[in-house]
Amino acid sequence: MSASPASRLRDLPGVDDVMRHAGGAALVTRFGRAEAAEAIRAAVAEARTALRSGADAEISREAVAAEAGRRLAARDRSSLRPLFNLTGTVLHTNLGRALLAETALTAAAEAAGHAVALEYDLDTGRRGERDDHVRALLREVTGAEDGTVVNNNAAAVLLVINTFAAGREAVVSRGELVEIGGSFRIPELMTQAGATLREVGTTNRTHPKDYVAGFGPDTGLVMKVHTSNYRIEGYTKEVEAPELAGLARAAGVAFCNDLGSGTLVDLSRWGLKKEPTVREAVADGADLVTFSGDKLLGGPQVGFVVGRAEAVARVNRNPMKRALRVDKMRLAALEATLKLYRDPDRLDRTLPTLRLLARPAAEIRALAERVRPAAAAALPGFDVSVGDCRSQIGSGALPVDTIPSAGLFVRAGGDALGRLAAALRALPRPVIGRVSEGALVLDLRCLEDEAGFIATLQDLPHPHAVP
Repeated sequence: MSASPASRLRDLPGVDDVMRHAGGAALVTRFGRAEAAEAIRAAVAEARTALRSGADAEISREAVAAEAGRRLAARDRSSLRPLFNLTGTVLHTNLGRALLAETALTAAAEAAGHAVALEYDLDTGRRGERDDHVRALLREVTGAEDGTVVNNNAAAVLLVINTFAAGREAVVSRGELVEIGGSFRIPELMTQAGATLREVGTTNRTHPKDYVAGFGPDTGLVMKVHTSNYRIEGYTKEVEAPELAGLARAAGVAFCNDLGSGTLVDLSRWGLKKEPTVREAVADGADLVTFSGDKLLGGPQVGFVVGRAEAVARVNRNPMKRALRVDKMRLAALEATLKLYRDPDRLDRTLPTLRLLARPAAEIRALAERVRPAAAAALPGFDVSVGDCRSQIGSGALPVDTIPSAGLFVRAGGDALGRLAAALRALPRPVIGRVSEGALVLDLRCLEDEAGFIATLQDLPHPHAVP
């Protein structure tokens, strides 16, 4: 006869008993006595509740310790653990944007684990400047007279506006009053920087005369904002940067060209649509050029201000600069990333962002054909096929342009796709795709760990993932 519920309740092990067992002792060693005791107590309580409800439950010390271990492992798991980005968006803001190159990862790790000469001049033995670690490189790769670094491009724009237009007016075309992720808008940024926004022109057409009419005794800055996350087409007109630079000089007004997700190289050599480069923006006559480091440039999250030496010096004298500076890890990663641009012919091999963007569609389709059998085996009850799709660059870059790609198309009826997507997100190494036209699409453009992906699919809990 099977044991009665009452007798099984009496057989539940105590917390101390489990902690003395090998499994419980291992939890104490790994997580500490207090954490292990709390998890074991919760596991015992769960088993007690199950038995009282008439359900079956494992009540051995081994089983209780194992359940407590699962609880502690889940609690200890980082929320920033690696995942598979199969969304088809290479620079996905919500998934961390650019992947760092191996040399950048090594440099950041070395800086994190050691004392470094962050603001110390090894030649003189005196205090140094943290910008000095990348200043010469910025001059080299952009053609600017000088440059500085802050924690992202929004900070770079904020700093420039506050430096040149606090208590004054900043002139911007109405067609360039962009909003970026998180409802971050240029007009609101102007207000926070202490400037008064002076809009000129119309949404679709702005002429040189509009800027001239907008300049006045209170004008401190004129900005050109690259509309990297949208495009106005049709009956349009904008004042190009070289002409706007001339208008600003004639009026004695500082000119900043914000490129947003700036690039240091011509992307068209890899089959992508050309974006204005930072070097071109500098040559066009801007006093200052601002752009991001973790988008098309392929580095860590930083924002750059490059341009004329006197203008950059004014930015660096702003007390706000200290609040926006970057730490030693990001500086180390940034220095290593910028050095890769000394050899542009190998960038599609050394820089992960460009390597993924330039990946041929035929190569991706061959990858999809290889992994499809394993995916189908891991997803019984689902139809898994290989198909063509389109990838996006992401992070506001080239907003209407897509890249030919391929991936797995998973189909099923009812709400099965939603439950499968949730199960994939819950894996130890989550898999993130996109639901489109009745299928869960796993775009494989960003999949480089083929074996790891197949192994991850084996962890899918079929009863929860399959209808």
